Amino acid sequence: MGQALGCVQVDQSTVSVKEHFGRFDDVLEPGCHCLPWCLGYQLAGSLSLRVQQLDVRCETKTKDNVFVTVVASIQYRALSEKAADAFYKLSNTKAQIQAYVFDVIRASVPRLDLDSTFEQKNDIAKAVEHELEKAMSAYGFEIVQTLIVDIEPDVQVKRAMNEINSAARLRVAANERAEADKILLIKRAEGEAESKYLSGLGIARQRQAIVDGLSDSVLAFSANVPGTTSKDVMDMVLVTQYFDTMKEIGASSKSSAVFIPHGPGAVKDIAAQIREGLLQADSVNQ
Repeated sequence: MGQALGCVQVDQSTVSVKEHFGRFDDVLEPGCHCLPWCLGYQLAGSLSLRVQQLDVRCETKTKDNVFVTVVASIQYRALSEKAADAFYKLSNTKAQIQAYVFDVIRASVPRLDLDSTFEQKNDIAKAVEHELEKAMSAYGFEIVQTLIVDIEPDVQVKRAMNEINSAARLRVAANERAEADKILLIKRAEGEAESKYLSGLGIARQRQAIVDGLSDSVLAFSANVPGTTSKDVMDMVLVTQYFDTMKEIGASSKSSAVFIPHGPGAVKDIAAQIREGLLQADSVNQ
């Protein structure tokens, strides 16, 4: 009805192109406009000024011969002051942008190896944006933002990379586990050494106490019983120790059977053997 009366409506964030007998005449801003069709005026079409997004998937090869798929996201919009250029100069805006993206990515990525491609994806995005901005501004379009949203290596390459990463982590875990075992062994050895050292000190003190006790006993017995010698006192002490030992063996339920001469006269033989052993050791040392 509006067009029949020569009136048209242009929506917000949109501009319309007016032609006069098929020739460009003006760009209509949002609002209501008079368009007398009887005088040869008509609308050639409309152009959105909203920001649009185009996702481009580009397969290429890195410097180390790894095929990757680079996914670029291009955000662009038409400029209202260049609406005529944007409307008339390009028949397929998305195909034009995609061609420039392919050209830049396939010129940049082959100069980088796979790891550098991941590290320098922002540089690749800036190169794509710079090239697009320079090319598309002549057609009335503005490149708002260019993002490299994903870099997808071949499936087998991804699997190999995961295996390398897993092996490296397992190697680190094995080293850490070995280091922990080493620390445990060192601490255990230090503990055993300290324990044996303290045990040796205890045994040495025990033997020193026994020697001191025997010495005091010999001196006291010799003083209280006239006519006795040190040999007599030691024989008596050995007899006492012999009976104490036999008592402990008999009292212990878990002790093994020990067969030794059990008569009192055997103590004298044992004492003689001990003395002879000590004398022989002294003579050898001398």
